[in-house]
Amino acid sequence: MPKIEINESRCKGCGLCTIACPRKLVTLSSTPNSMGYTVAVFSDPEKCTGCALCAEMCPDVAIMVFKEDKP
Repeated sequence: MPKIEINESRCKGCGLCTIACPRKLVTLSSTPNSMGYTVAVFSDPEKCTGCALCAEMCPDVAIMVFKEDKP
């Protein structure tokens, strides 16, 4: 299963990742972070395919996608 990490200190809440995710698993939080941005949050890792479109769209390089190695 892929693992998505969102660095909240780098995210400025532009929302491009939410548009890029084909399964709509990345959304913007309802509460702001310490800098006042509503940052991206990842939900439902079971449905993620690891396509990494969210990370590719992020202008602040705040999203990292880790894919599982196949044995």
